[in-house]
Amino acid sequence: MNLLLAAALLASALYLVRTTYESRKLFVALEAEHARERRLQIELEQLEVAKRAQATPLRVEKIAREKLRMFNASPALTHYVPAAGASAPAVPAPAASGAMR
Repeated sequence: MNLLLAAALLASALYLVRTTYESRKLFVALEAEHARERRLQIELEQLEVAKRAQATPLRVEKIAREKLRMFNASPALTHYVPAAGASAPAVPAPAASGAMR
């Protein structure tokens, strides 16, 4: 009987050591993932700041002018296109005036 109790005590002690080791190992992995999450959160915030900086109206307008060769619309440069299926002739653009509304 004593031998059986000693074997049970030894088995439970070994099980306790094993579960404690696994618990510590999982805790270290959890902490590593928390650190990774913090790094990724910081990187996300930096990327959002960079995105906001890239999307400023002045920068978008500069790129539109330089790379896409776009320009501001004005009445002198407006072209009227008839609706699909309509046979009406194109209306000429109004003459450019000095005052804008």
